Amino acid sequence: MQRLYDFLRRHPMWVDGFWALVLLGLSSVSASSLNGAPNHHGSLPAALGVSVVLSVVVALRRRMPEKMVLLAAATGIAQLVLDVETTVADFAMLVIIYTVAAIGTRWASRFALAGGMCAAALAQFRWPQQHASVLGQIAIAVFQTVPFALAWVLGDSMRTRRAYFAQLEERAARLEKEREAQAKVAVAAERARIARELHDVVAHNVSVMVVQADGAAYVLDAAPDQAKKALETISSTGRQALAEMRRLLGVLRTGEHQEGGEYVPQPDVEQIEELVEQCRSSGLPVDFRVEGTPRPLPSGVELTAYRIVQEALTNTRKHGGANAGASVRLVYFDDGLGLLVEDDGKGAPHELYEEGGADGQGHGLIGMRERIGMVGGTLDAGPRPGGGFRISALLPLKPTH
Repeated sequence: MQRLYDFLRRHPMWVDGFWALVLLGLSSVSASSLNGAPNHHGSLPAALGVSVVLSVVVALRRRMPEKMVLLAAATGIAQLVLDVETTVADFAMLVIIYTVAAIGTRWASRFALAGGMCAAALAQFRWPQQHASVLGQIAIAVFQTVPFALAWVLGDSMRTRRAYFAQLEERAARLEKEREAQAKVAVAAERARIARELHDVVAHNVSVMVVQADGAAYVLDAAPDQAKKALETISSTGRQALAEMRRLLGVLRTGEHQEGGEYVPQPDVEQIEELVEQCRSSGLPVDFRVEGTPRPLPSGVELTAYRIVQEALTNTRKHGGANAGASVRLVYFDDGLGLLVEDDGKGAPHELYEEGGADGQGHGLIGMRERIGMVGGTLDAGPRPGGGFRISALLPLKPTH
């Protein structure tokens, strides 16, 4: 049955043709039986001709509804002129009115409604009921008009329902496209975030390894113990960098979240002190102070603060030159966290830092501003009077819009 139903849906003309044949058969039998009956109007050939034309209207109603409604109207007028009384074939009038109201153009729908409202009254005027008063004739005409009105209302309701479903489908398709676009944007943003994380990990750890390697080479003969300690630092730092890079590159390769829904690493403000100690052990003097009352902060703010300090200290080692020192201040305010990172370096020009680092790849202050912008904070960076560089940032507890 389902296959038959699907077949009929794909071939509606076959369905209409079948019902047209049924209507033609019934109307032919009815016209033949009424031919010659008392008080019967119209000849048999004329009645059969009307039946054939109205059957064609039913067969072609969905292929050319506007033309068929005009043909049905012309056939009705011919019935009035030829005095062919209404038969079973006139049921096609209701069918074509429903069809043009459902799928036809607006003018055809209005034309069908007007014709349907007039059809019953014209038929009653042309073939009045015997032994009925004037009021009775009017009542019969009104009663016969109801089916035409119902056919049009049903068709127009079907048109409205189809338009509503088409709108829903269009909206669903549009939302699906928007969802796909948002997903692509989210993936691109997440990959950009991971790329920044990867840069921070590589730049910081490789910088530490380079400094330690230079120091080990310098004291290798004079102080083997210090050289051994530097090599151990290089080894541990390298392992840590490799572990973090594997995790980040694994995410970029598979596009899947780590267990728990967070990507690693996710350092926080408390680890800034460990970062400072690591810099001190690599030979960079760092003064670290915390002002205000420490308290839990949003994870995005803590990660941003850690990465800003890490980037600033890494660039101090890269550009500060020999004997450079730095200071880091964390200030807890009621509505946010303040960061101040300064150095007194007089080495490589800080224009490299401003432009994105010595590698020229654009991951210095540009990356900092992107991070701070994501949490709604502000950044102020520039050279210090007398030499060195200064970075000041304010990270709000709640993002601003």
